[in-house]
Order: sequence, then structure tokens, then C-alpha cells
Amino acid sequence: MDAMEYPRLTLHIGGAWLDGGGREASEVLDPATGEPLGLLPHATDADVDAALQAAHAAFSAWRRTAPLQRSAILRNAAQLLRERSDALSWIITRELGKPLAESRIEVSKAAELFEWSAEESRRIYGRIIPAREPRTRQMVIPEPIGPVAAFSGWNAPAITPSRKIASALAAGCTVVIKPAEETPATALFLARVLQDSGLPAGVLNMVFGDPGRVSERMIQSPLIRAVTFTGSTAIGTKVAQMAAAGLKRSVLELGGHAPVLVFGDVDPEAAATTLIQAKLRNAGQICTSPTRMLVHESIAEAFTRSLAEQARQWRVGPGLENGVQMGPLANVRRLEAIQSMVEDGCGRGGEVLAGGQRIGDKGYFFQPTVMRTYDDTWRAANVEPFGPLAIVGTFSTFDQAIAEANRLPFGLAAYVFSHNADTITDATDAIESGTVCVNHCLHSLPETPFGGVKQSGLGKEGGVEGLSEFTQFKYVTQR
Repeated sequence: MDAMEYPRLTLHIGGAWLDGGGREASEVLDPATGEPLGLLPHATDADVDAALQAAHAAFSAWRRTAPLQRSAILRNAAQLLRERSDALSWIITRELGKPLAESRIEVSKAAELFEWSAEESRRIYGRIIPAREPRTRQMVIPEPIGPVAAFSGWNAPAITPSRKIASALAAGCTVVIKPAEETPATALFLARVLQDSGLPAGVLNMVFGDPGRVSERMIQSPLIRAVTFTGSTAIGTKVAQMAAAGLKRSVLELGGHAPVLVFGDVDPEAAATTLIQAKLRNAGQICTSPTRMLVHESIAEAFTRSLAEQARQWRVGPGLENGVQMGPLANVRRLEAIQSMVEDGCGRGGEVLAGGQRIGDKGYFFQPTVMRTYDDTWRAANVEPFGPLAIVGTFSTFDQAIAEANRLPFGLAAYVFSHNADTITDATDAIESGTVCVNHCLHSLPETPFGGVKQSGLGKEGGVEGLSEFTQFKYVTQR
């Protein structure tokens, strides 16, 4: 593994791989060391326009490509991802920092996304509506919506682009995607896999650069018919406004601040074990990460003690080292944000039960951290930490728990731990969230819809619902 080399970074436009060529460039840093991994060329305005034109030119042929053929290409991509898993996993760990075992799981999930989309591309059905008159046909015909502008973040560098690309291609759309500049080699690996799988030139194009400038040029282009974005609520709002100006469909997977309701009828230690694993996955840098842990007062002490004990035992280190359970944060911004939230909580009467400090001065490592006695004045109780910080509060009544769960304007994911059927039904009905997990934390699969409510987004990714976001329906009547 250590003998692998970090790949040369390029743009991918119209089937061509374009390197520096006098373009501006930025360094990609290894979060475990803070040292440069490579130089990423930034797309010029002309590059972005070329990518848009390539997607537009390729659309007419790709939309007419038989679903069986599109399916074969996507299935080939899934197979190649599995065959090349070691190489891609190594790249993810170098760019993002998370343990190699987690990176391997991410590659497997990305392959599943292509596999599932391959199957569903053959099942985009229309329908016949019974007519009112004899010899009349009334048909609903699904069609691909058109070229898609896609934007993905750094925290799931294989899964998020794969979900967007696979669904759009399965529907018959072409794509111009701007992945995150922090994790470009992972995204470019996906583009190479698709090219090697037989995807025609221009169907997928990949650019990098100044996020504001590139995204504005892509979204405002008259060649783009739909926009899919994963990122913060603040940026997602601007994306939605630009898309709305052109009456373009937008699918937005935005920020969250997942509440966890732990009721008094569960085993507190077992619940703590499940939640600490979910909280520290990818160092907490997941928009669905369980953060505000609301525990019934009857088991709060046992739950909090177990959560903190397990957090203190978590092994933190470079993701390529054997036995490491949590790697570094992705960048220095996250490091500073978590430290600031811990200090803010302490200043408001909170107690640190585990962690709370940076680890060393090399790379972006932070201790798994558990704090208790939070209230709604804490910054971490209002802004998603996006890091290895869990805050624990208590409740005594069901209504108190629901009120806190729904207090924020976010609704991406929520978690309920109970074995009482009535409690589960009442809680899942009352919580305002796109996803509610009961007694586990597996929030999304290729075949299930994923997306938020309120300020956590619009539309769905994954499942047949996600595929339909890239489809429009034409009514044809014949007499």
C-alpha cells in the first residue's frame, strides 16, 4: 500500500485529460501530515464552457442509447471499482485521512450505487392512461431531463459523486461535475473507471477550480437543465436561487444536526456502543452524524459514562496505520471549529468527559470528545460540529424530547432508540426529518431515498425517487 503513488491531477473534458497547461493550480494536502500531495489545475472559463458544450453535444446520442447498453456500462464500472478497490481506498485515505478500512467500505458502497443504477436504468417505465374515447391512446413517456450540473463535497469523496453520476447517467443525462478540490484524485479515479467501462466521450466531464466562479458559470449556462448539489445550507441556498432564475430543477442535500432520542427502556451501554461508532465514523465529518444526544434521565448517567469511556479508548492516528479507528480531520478549518465549540461549551457550564484537545502538532488530529449538560445556547447545539464531538443532554418527558429534536431548522437525519412500539411510532411520526433510524444508524442505501426537509435540502438522492429527479415526463395523446 505505501508503495503506491498519488496520481497526477487533471481536468476531464470531452474524454480528454487536461493537465496544468499554464492554468492556475492549488495544493492538495495530506490531512495526516499537512504536507502537499499534488497540484490541482483549476479550470479556466474556457475550460468550463468546453465541458458544458461537451455534455450538451453528447446528450442527444446518450439519451437515445438503449437502457440495456447504459446498464452494461454502469455495471462494468461497478466491477472495475471492486477490482481496483485497493488503489482507490488508498487514495481516499491519503486525501481525506480516514482509516483504510473505512475507505474500503466507501469504495464498496460506491460500486453498489453504480450496480443499482445499472439495474434501475432498465426500469424507467412510462404508463398508458385509459382514454375517454375509442381508438385514443394516452401515454406518459419518461425522458432524461438533459445535461446536469453536479457539485459534491469532500467528506464522502467516492460515494457522493457516484450517487449523482450513476443516477444521472442511468436516466440518460450527461453530466458536468465539480467535485471537491480537497479530494480530486478520488473523483478523477471514478471518471477513469467510467471511461474504461465504455462511457462515450463527453457524457461525463469533470472540472475543478474556484467554487463560486465555476458553479455560477455552470448553473447559469443555458445548456444545463438540472442541478444537484451536496454541501452547506448557506451555499445550497445560493445554488437554489441561481437554479430558480433559469427554472432549472435542483436537488439539494444540505446540512444537518442530527438529534438522537434515547428512551429509558433501552440498554444504555448497548445504545452508547452503537452511537459512538456512528459518531466517530469519518471523524464525525458526516452530515447525518449523531450529535445532539438526548437521553432519558433514568439512564442518562449510565449512557454518558459508557459513551465517554468508549470515546477515550478509540485509537486515533494516520489512516494507513493498522488498527487505527479514527483518522485526522480533513483540514485545519475543522480542527479550529471543533476546538472553538469545545471552549464555547465549557464557557457555558458544560463538562468535558472525554477528549477536548488537539492531538500533537502534525496533521489535523483531534481527540474523540464527549461533553454533557448542553443547552440551546451552546454553539455546538446550533451549528453542526462536523467533527468528533458529541454533546449529551437529558429529558424527562416525550414532549420535551420531541421539542428539542425539532428545535433547529434542519431535518436531514434523526435517531430513535426504544423497544416500545408506541414510543417508536409516536417519535417517528413527530420528528421532522428526511430519515429516521430506529435502534441503528444506517441511514442510506442505494435502493432507499436520501434527502432532508426544512433547511436540509430539496429532493431526494438514491432509490427510484432519486432517479426520477433526472427524469421528466411527456404526455402523448393519439387519436
